[in-house]
Amino acid sequence: MSRNPALSACAFAAALVFLPAHGQSQPAVATTDSAPPAPAAQASTTATASTTPASGQAVVITGKRAQRISKGATGLPLTIKDTPQSVSTVDKEELSDFGLDGANDALSLVTGVNVEQYETNRATYNARGFDIQSTQLDGLGMTNSWGTVVGQQDTFLFERIEVIRGANGLLTGVGNSSGTINYVRKRPTNTDQGTIGLTLGSYNKKRLTLDLNRRLSDDGRWAGRLVVAHDDKDSYLRALHDKRTSIYGVIDGQIGSNGTLTLGFSHQDMKQKSPMWGSLTLNYTNGSRANFDRSASTSQDWTYWNTRTNSGFIEYTHSLSENWELKATYNVRRTEEATRLLYAYTNGGGLNADNTGLVGWAYTSYSPSDSEILDVNLNGRFSLFGRKHQLLAGLSHATDEFTTDTRAAVVGNFLALPAFPYAGNVYAEPTWGAAEPATAGKQVLTRLYLASRLNLADGLHAITGLNAVRLQREGSSRYGNTPATVYPDTSKVSPYLGLSYEITPDISAYASYSSIFQNQEQVDFGGEYLAPMKGLNHEIGVKAEWLDKKLLTTLAVYGAKQSGLAAFAGTFPTDTDPNTTRDGTYYYTPVDAKSSGWEFEAMGRVGEGVKLAAGIARVEIEGINGYQVGTLWVPKTTAHVRAESKLPLLPGLRAGASLRWQSEVQGSSGVRQTAYTLVDAFAAYEFDASTSVRLNVKNLLDKTYVRGLQYGAIYGAPRNYQLSLQHKF
Repeated sequence: MSRNPALSACAFAAALVFLPAHGQSQPAVATTDSAPPAPAAQASTTATASTTPASGQAVVITGKRAQRISKGATGLPLTIKDTPQSVSTVDKEELSDFGLDGANDALSLVTGVNVEQYETNRATYNARGFDIQSTQLDGLGMTNSWGTVVGQQDTFLFERIEVIRGANGLLTGVGNSSGTINYVRKRPTNTDQGTIGLTLGSYNKKRLTLDLNRRLSDDGRWAGRLVVAHDDKDSYLRALHDKRTSIYGVIDGQIGSNGTLTLGFSHQDMKQKSPMWGSLTLNYTNGSRANFDRSASTSQDWTYWNTRTNSGFIEYTHSLSENWELKATYNVRRTEEATRLLYAYTNGGGLNADNTGLVGWAYTSYSPSDSEILDVNLNGRFSLFGRKHQLLAGLSHATDEFTTDTRAAVVGNFLALPAFPYAGNVYAEPTWGAAEPATAGKQVLTRLYLASRLNLADGLHAITGLNAVRLQREGSSRYGNTPATVYPDTSKVSPYLGLSYEITPDISAYASYSSIFQNQEQVDFGGEYLAPMKGLNHEIGVKAEWLDKKLLTTLAVYGAKQSGLAAFAGTFPTDTDPNTTRDGTYYYTPVDAKSSGWEFEAMGRVGEGVKLAAGIARVEIEGINGYQVGTLWVPKTTAHVRAESKLPLLPGLRAGASLRWQSEVQGSSGVRQTAYTLVDAFAAYEFDASTSVRLNVKNLLDKTYVRGLQYGAIYGAPRNYQLSLQHKF
């Protein structure tokens, strides 16, 4: 990898810009209005029948590039309609139209997904009652046992975001019953084109974007794409400032007669000044609720939270015959977090009547982490009993290694703060000591997986699969809540079974069952890691296409059980043993939890030029043994609608709106948030085929609300605006 990613990206951009344009060798095949997009959990370069060569005949990369097939929830190339699980997508056009620059905003509009933004730089996502712990890029990634996500992905780098709800053992091998989020990277296309954008908005928001695609050879067999996004903005929160630069470059082309090669690199640099570490305290000691201005922040001017990530990937696909191909993928990533933070908390369980009672805890750290994944799989079609079937078999090996160094505050820590809200200069930065190792850990996941779609009879298909997983762990927890120790290896085989039946050519019914497990980083009172959580997930549903396959609806009913789930049980008492590392850290107890519910979603087009996505989700959570396990802070009912349309009376004008409603929730501190509705809207005007302008209004009704009640509370943004100019060339 380059030592200077920004310089490498600039050189790559210059190369693409000054390459001569070639005649288009083959028109790109894009998703049309006639059918909703297929799931894209793992972008594939498998050619369709029209472009697949006979044995020994050369593959033409333009055909493969134009007709990439997604691999959804099962790893097999299936449409959403044929997938026996609930799948939602947000494509790049919707991300752009609704001004969804960050992943958190985009995911908040997905059916059944809740974004718990409990700090300015950290959030958790949940679905079907449990935290989503699996996040992937193009279908590959390690699970996150805590479910906490630091920073936001810039959505401009992606073709679409996909959410697969329910246990997804076929793609991940480990995880829980919530779901999987997958970011599908943009790839080179067959057309020489580019787009540049400028956005200005509330809170001094300034955003620049560039998306440049070039074919690198006359025959179109090699092409490259460069995507850049730079975001710089203040905030409605006092003193908060975000700066994010994202650069992504990718090249693909043909190797020999039957091979295709893809190389990609990305760099993301996120700097956050005056972040909130922890949330607002919104309860008084007498049990009543405190209310503050939406700009209130616990941070100080000397604090920051910076994250830098460099990642690269290489894919090679080889066509073995007309029906079979072999694919190898290697991903590598390096992330560095540097923090200097202040945590404001109370010893008495709430604020005093005069808004005093907060104590400051200053903290600084440096946390590098390295991960890599190697995946090799064979997929294709075979004949048995006079019918065609599909098969995927693969082996993957992933490692994740991390360390954290901290510097203790030797002077000026754990001091009382003035009455809240206070200014950004009331708690002086402490005097820091020397850097000391705090935590270090490593996990290795080896996975053998198999999936097959069997054509049992006309209209009847079965998807069967299994994962054989070995997970090795050593060291301490990523967040330092466990002593350094050796964790025993865990081996597990998880089966998957799905059935789908075509009632009519447009309506199909399905049922699926899967088991899954997840190692846990929490420890019990004895200081030992909890045993892995085990989960079971079942789902039945009906999918239907309407309006000449322009609209897809899904109705699903599900149930999930998780056994041995870590639940907070207390804080280790001060130990007189000077060798202990447990003082002040948390311990947990294993509990069982169940969730059940239903979801309805509609995606596609209704009428001429009208695009629609709507959904409603209902979940019931049962915490066993008296533990809450999300029963309070997860809304029981959520609903969303996003729609956009061209206006016939004024050519060139498009308008759209999105709505999200959620039922009442309650935080662990007792703070309640009543049911509320958020509305966003946009209007876009195309001056010609190349140039357009768009106005976005977010929180149109200027609703005051709090979010992130799983771990605390933080106010949502007031009504705000942004104006974007886009030019295609």
